[in-house]
Amino acid sequence: MIHYKVGGTDGVSLEMDKWKKVFEKLGNKVYMLGGEMDNKIIHPSLYHISPIAKDFYSYSFEGKNVFKNEEEYKEKVLIEVKKIKPIVDNFITTNNIELLVVQNIWSVAMNIALAIALEEIVEKRNIKVLAQHHDFFWERKAGVHYGCQFSKTIANKYLPPTNYTYKHVVINQQGHDALLKRKNIESDIVPNVFDFNAPLWTKDSYNKDFKEQLDFSDNDVIILQATRIVDRKAIELAIDLISQMNKNKVQLIGKKLYDGRIFNKDSNFVLVLAGSDEDDGSGTYLDRLKDHAIKKNVQLKSIGNRISHTRNIDKNIKKYSLWDTYVYADLITYPSYWEGWGNQFLEGLFAKVPMVVYEYPVFITDIKNKHFDYISLGSSYEVDNKTDLVSIDNKIIENASQEVISYLFDKEKRDKSIEKNFAIGKENFSMESLIKMLNSILNKLRFYS
Repeated sequence: MIHYKVGGTDGVSLEMDKWKKVFEKLGNKVYMLGGEMDNKIIHPSLYHISPIAKDFYSYSFEGKNVFKNEEEYKEKVLIEVKKIKPIVDNFITTNNIELLVVQNIWSVAMNIALAIALEEIVEKRNIKVLAQHHDFFWERKAGVHYGCQFSKTIANKYLPPTNYTYKHVVINQQGHDALLKRKNIESDIVPNVFDFNAPLWTKDSYNKDFKEQLDFSDNDVIILQATRIVDRKAIELAIDLISQMNKNKVQLIGKKLYDGRIFNKDSNFVLVLAGSDEDDGSGTYLDRLKDHAIKKNVQLKSIGNRISHTRNIDKNIKKYSLWDTYVYADLITYPSYWEGWGNQFLEGLFAKVPMVVYEYPVFITDIKNKHFDYISLGSSYEVDNKTDLVSIDNKIIENASQEVISYLFDKEKRDKSIEKNFAIGKENFSMESLIKMLNSILNKLRFYS
């Protein structure tokens, strides 16, 4: 399995972990390759946020003049392709790889040199390929602005390649339809899943000091944003929601929360950002969120530097897993206006925590019809031209605020809702369903030459 990064807390990395478990359960030996592996840069040329990869993306699809001309751009792309090929070749040869599972590299296109190198190596070796596409480069909010003819050629030939012996997998109906329309490529839909049979995340000897270590008061109400910090996650909507909730704080003093704590004058609604901002293309989104939170008088705490793929002690600093953050969450916000599917939504179901959700397009087409209980932020937003932050109708924010408060203070309502959600999630998006889907795909691949 190959991706820009392995062992992260982003959606693709987490989904790769699940696929790995399934492949192994089906009797396969699985090897992983990435530019970053377990939070360490191993192969910079395979990484997606190296300076050269970012320049390629900016010139190729955003039309930014980061190269003098097309010739310089083309020359540098081919130099990088030449660097990458031996790394991938050696990985395949050393591990005697029979099936290459390509994750997002031929679709999201954040490192075009890697996309080209992979296709050229596969063509030479005639190796079997399963390509999973979580996101596509043409789905970005700003659209596609090709820098030159060569970038168009790359897109047509490699993103993804139209080799009909490859097996393609997408994670939603929109991806399936777009891939068929744009590239005449048929694909299977394999949604994100979760292991609903795993032990529930709970307070234990490792995470019992979570609040103390991260400087939370026991009376703080933790509102968790578990995603990466990138602009399409629309985290500013969570800030707007909490700002509205703060207007009701005085009336809530003395009331009992769902877990028996008393909401007092020192209690605060705290928006906790557990993800990383390393993928923020603008480099300014976290700062804009902080400014917005100050303006709205909302407590914002970014703890991404203390959250890792797995629990560990790094340079005498205790790090918690992403799952530990869910244990202490009183509410989850998921206000993304665009997602390829929705890993954090499944995690929230499993964690048994109520969720506030913006109904992004894939949520509407692939998830909403399962009839989960959630607090809706609607499905329509506007963008502020000055800050590039999004907003929704204030009436929706007001209604959502009242619903949130009911889930925080009404234990019976909360318990009934989260148990219903868990059951629906287990029925529709379990590891058992993934085993069936991947087994079927592997059987089809065995018939390819």
